[in-house]
Amino acid sequence: MYFFRKKKETNLSPGKIVWVKFQKNPTAMVALIWIGLSVLTALLGYLVTPDSTPFANDQNLELTTKSPGTRVTFLKVRKNTEPVKQNFFRTMLFGTPTSYETIPIENYRRENNTLIVNHYTGFEDFEGMELSFQPEQVLFPVDSSKILKDTIHVFFRDRKIAAITHSDAWKMIEEEHIYTQTYWLGTDRYGRDLLSQIIIGARVSLSVGFIAISIALVLGILLGSLAGFFRGKVDNFIMWLINVVWSIPTLLLVIAITFALGKGFWQVFIAVGLTMWVDVARVVRGQIISLRENEFVEAARALGLPDFRIITRHILPNITGPVVVISAANFASAILIEAGLSFLGIGVQPPMPSWGTMIRENYGYIILDKAFLAVIPGICIMMLVMAFMLVGNGLRDAIEKSPANY
Repeated sequence: MYFFRKKKETNLSPGKIVWVKFQKNPTAMVALIWIGLSVLTALLGYLVTPDSTPFANDQNLELTTKSPGTRVTFLKVRKNTEPVKQNFFRTMLFGTPTSYETIPIENYRRENNTLIVNHYTGFEDFEGMELSFQPEQVLFPVDSSKILKDTIHVFFRDRKIAAITHSDAWKMIEEEHIYTQTYWLGTDRYGRDLLSQIIIGARVSLSVGFIAISIALVLGILLGSLAGFFRGKVDNFIMWLINVVWSIPTLLLVIAITFALGKGFWQVFIAVGLTMWVDVARVVRGQIISLRENEFVEAARALGLPDFRIITRHILPNITGPVVVISAANFASAILIEAGLSFLGIGVQPPMPSWGTMIRENYGYIILDKAFLAVIPGICIMMLVMAFMLVGNGLRDAIEKSPANY
């Protein structure tokens, strides 16, 4: 997996040398591709989920705990509400409230311009009741309607919104309002599509990782730089603070911060970020201590450059590699901590889907014949965490094999 033309490594920048060596690690490259696909799928979100309603929360209790690959036929009936209009990006980020009621059916027939369907109950040996609909009820929001000759005139909120013939109405119903959906990963106990829940749940795990690591990097680099560069009392105080935070078990500290800030989406980000900065700070401090006496730092001081410029422009660029490696490991830890908090019920709150919440809601099915409800989100957590760990290991190996002056 070598994408660049062969060049002498001396002609490449240190960053490109690391990238070239990283590409020679097939395991790390596969993990990086998996992370990229996960991020892309999470960003697209509701544009690629079978259930595009907010939080992928379209419930059909008739479809409780259906096995992966289950196919169900639906009738889509228009609600008597105004259509929801929103732009592309809002749909991608938040989903679209549905203007239709989806009714699972076993079969349907036409009798005297009336649609008759057999309601699907979810049980093979129990036939559901028959439901009847007029064509205009299925197709439009309707307060009243009139039939003149063969044309249906539909009125909604004192205005005429459509005029359609019976033949066109039935054609639209069969082509657009009766469809078959495949639940590739099955459904949960509320009849929600598990694949949609998994995709939207990936957003939570990746978002917690990105934002928590961003908070940890800001605090860790700031405090680690101050401690390593200035030493003395500043170093003693920051190391005391690091040791205090380090002595508290991470999960307990996150739980305490979560209780203080409250339960919710953003609170998890802050809680995880405030517990992971100590790793970054220790690494940054150690690296700066080893570099602060080098000739290029002494030269910068001799030129009268301010300390802030020396740290940000001359020292920090030389410790990027170790910081990136530890950030990859911390990203994996953040995903596990978020899943643990959600499993305990103090992380992301319903109806927002989260892999940890999905395991908590369905772990009881592990001893039954529906173990996939808890196993699938567990496998997703495992694969994403492993991918970040493999990328971190690959970066570490690539940096170690790179020139010493990187």
